[in-house]
Amino acid sequence: MSVPTERSHRFTRLALCFTMVYPSLLTWIYFIYLKDQASTWQLGVYAVGKVVQFVFPAFFVLWTVGSLPRRPQRPFSGMGPSVLFGLFVLIGMMVLYHFVFVPLGVFNGPDEQVREKIRDLGLNQLPMYILMGLFYSLFHSFLEDYYWRWFVFDKLRDQLPSTGWAIFFSSIGFMAHHVIVVSFYFGATSFVTYLFCAGVAFGGAVWALLYHHYRSLIGPWVSHAFVDAAIFVIGYFIARDLFA
Repeated sequence: MSVPTERSHRFTRLALCFTMVYPSLLTWIYFIYLKDQASTWQLGVYAVGKVVQFVFPAFFVLWTVGSLPRRPQRPFSGMGPSVLFGLFVLIGMMVLYHFVFVPLGVFNGPDEQVREKIRDLGLNQLPMYILMGLFYSLFHSFLEDYYWRWFVFDKLRDQLPSTGWAIFFSSIGFMAHHVIVVSFYFGATSFVTYLFCAGVAFGGAVWALLYHHYRSLIGPWVSHAFVDAAIFVIGYFIARDLFA
């Protein structure tokens, strides 16, 4: 095994700067800058940008190390706490939405923006909406965990003095691009925006901790999938009149 040099550390730090900033830049471009453009533009930029995002970590590791890490010896280790956390968050989101946020009118206003975004992206047909929900819950969630836990968190852990700081900064990076989306619906100064984004950061921290402890992405992925599924279920309740 080769000993990391100062040059390799410098390349890793540059890669980390890119990987932590790029998702927010991409989200701002396709979600904010192109929001009034045709859905083909938004989806096209999204697709190309996501390919770049998710190819980069594997490319960087292959370029600097020469090979990808081997499959973990116990890939399903930690499934119990991972599933429990995912189910806890899913149920908590459902309860908060139906019994707190709806009665308080938290989604009054943002609900129309959600419906408009669904229409703009051509997801107002129920089969298309379900397919997008499955894509995010089962596929995109894994890619995000590979990106934020396998690469960003792992590389930060090598660069920072403690695992705690690596968890903190990877979670803040994971939260950052969600801030753009949430503030679009609820406003940049809304307490709801702060609450939801803090929840995203907390989830990122838990998944990084699970990955750190069990050395497998399967648990965080399954847990993450439950949370993404809950988001799409809530989206259905908000926009169900579009699918009638």
